[in-house]
Amino acid sequence: MTLVLALILVPFLVGGGLLAIRGDLLRRWVVSLAVIAAGVGSVALVMLPAPIQVDFPLLNQHGVGYTILCLEILLGLYFVHVGVRDRRPLIVLLALVQGVLMVWFETAHGAALGNMQPLVVDQLSGIMALINGLVGGGICLYALGYMREYHGKAHREVRDRQPLFFALLFIFMGAMFGLVFANSLLWLFLFWEITTWCSFLLIGYTQTAEARRNALLALVMNLAGGLAFAAAIVVLYQRTGSIELQALTGEKQALALLPAALLCFAGITKSAQLPFSSWLLGAMVAPTPVSALLHSSTMVKAGVYLVLRMAPVVEGTKTGLLVALVGGLTFVVASFAAITASDAKRVLAWSTVANLGLIVLCGGIGTHEAVWAGILLIIFHAVAKCLLFLCVGVVEHKLHGRDIESMAGLVVTMPRVSVMMQIGMAGMFLAPFGMLISKWAVLKAVVDASPMLSAFVVFGSAATLFFWVKWMGKLLEIVNPRPRVTKELDLGESIALHGLSVATFLACLLFPLISRAFIEPYVIGVYGQVADLGQGNITIMIIMMSLVMLFPLTFLNYGRGVRVTDAYLSGANAASSVRFVGMASQDQEVAIGNYYLRNFFSEAALSRWGVIASAALLVILILVALVL
Repeated sequence: MTLVLALILVPFLVGGGLLAIRGDLLRRWVVSLAVIAAGVGSVALVMLPAPIQVDFPLLNQHGVGYTILCLEILLGLYFVHVGVRDRRPLIVLLALVQGVLMVWFETAHGAALGNMQPLVVDQLSGIMALINGLVGGGICLYALGYMREYHGKAHREVRDRQPLFFALLFIFMGAMFGLVFANSLLWLFLFWEITTWCSFLLIGYTQTAEARRNALLALVMNLAGGLAFAAAIVVLYQRTGSIELQALTGEKQALALLPAALLCFAGITKSAQLPFSSWLLGAMVAPTPVSALLHSSTMVKAGVYLVLRMAPVVEGTKTGLLVALVGGLTFVVASFAAITASDAKRVLAWSTVANLGLIVLCGGIGTHEAVWAGILLIIFHAVAKCLLFLCVGVVEHKLHGRDIESMAGLVVTMPRVSVMMQIGMAGMFLAPFGMLISKWAVLKAVVDASPMLSAFVVFGSAATLFFWVKWMGKLLEIVNPRPRVTKELDLGESIALHGLSVATFLACLLFPLISRAFIEPYVIGVYGQVADLGQGNITIMIIMMSLVMLFPLTFLNYGRGVRVTDAYLSGANAASSVRFVGMASQDQEVAIGNYYLRNFFSEAALSRWGVIASAALLVILILVALVL
């Protein structure tokens, strides 16, 4: 009990303290110690036997409920203030309706909720806590050096508000711990709304017109999900007399299906599935640690976590099929949209939306195989995608741009960062790394449960292969000699990137142990059976992993003593290594670029039709749940 409460409360306290810290040195010490504490605490938690039930014998549950209500009212009033200030009536409407609904529920039924179990830690909660503590902590360490350079060199025009920035990072961390430990939907809803508030402030950190616009867009979409969440609480209590997450998953399907559908809707908004993906793409305007936090370890993972929690309820239903269709459609549309993007952060954003779609697809299918594969996807995606976001942030500062075409020859100019980017990309698509293992498991689960959905997995995966391969090739492309960047990484950046690189490799190498220790016990507890890859496949993957490890090691000292020679250019080489004499004795310049296929796949058209189709599916989802 003490450890669980400490993981929730300490980040909030640290965040409050960081608001008052102006000095850089003291901030570095506080952040570093808090990250170590969060990491050690999350590791210690997963070592304890699950499930863990957290009781509050000395506290009045009804009083705690009113405290939660007061905090929700304060958040709601802030959202109303933002809507009035920025002339966004939809924000005001969503916040007011949500607030009125929760006030009525607490005053009408709060006294009857005294015996509920507010916090429970099971294996899935432990996995999410580990991701939040280690990956989220790594982002906080990385942000120390990044934000100093961000304000000192790269963006001097942006007002330095680092105390607020780091405070929000830790409040976000505390809210995520609370969210994954919460069994009471009232508690979960409070932490859910805190993440919405933090993301709004972090996306708008630079206070430019674009940042404010994108932050407001994120707020609108997440408040829509919050309203669905609040409605789910009311409907569940009226039907079952309980608002516990464990009770929901154990109820009869007829009683639980509508609340589960509403919670899936909330999860879809938070995880930026179509038609809500635009808010996550807009979050790129924020500093890179924010992008990594929202896209990899916390914000969007809250959405897919909730969808996977609903998987046993929607399994085998029309509601589950519609959820799976939204996820599958998002996976395909986002994967093809990523092909058209040359902005590195935009590629990562679309890739994030796509992979989250695959997890939502698993949650909609709802079988034990699909849930097992979905949890694997969460783990592998968190470490590999966070590593890539942080690497892109470093490259952007050093090369003053984040266009993929400008990263040509990065293996020479920034060899350490290049190697780590290759590890991250391999983790996303290359055999035998984790995401490919997970996609294989997803495909098997889809074929076993609903074969027609396998088309989404196949076509989306083909597009994924295309955009990752061309980016990886750009890092290794060398046309002419380039100067090496003298200091690639700050200490905090180095610790975070090297740690995530090792974590990406170890997660792939040790995934059978991770599955056996955490994923399989959870799936068995929910379904009474579990899936696995078989001992033969696991042995083959471990051998392949050992061989693959030799590849990045060859590049660790690549920039030293390497002689770059002129390539054969199908003509007479000119004096310059990037020019040659071609037909009719014309002096030609070498130009190498990737294919973006924008004439075939328009990002705007893909998004437009994807939004229309997914919005229609969500409307049908709610209608079907109401009728059934």
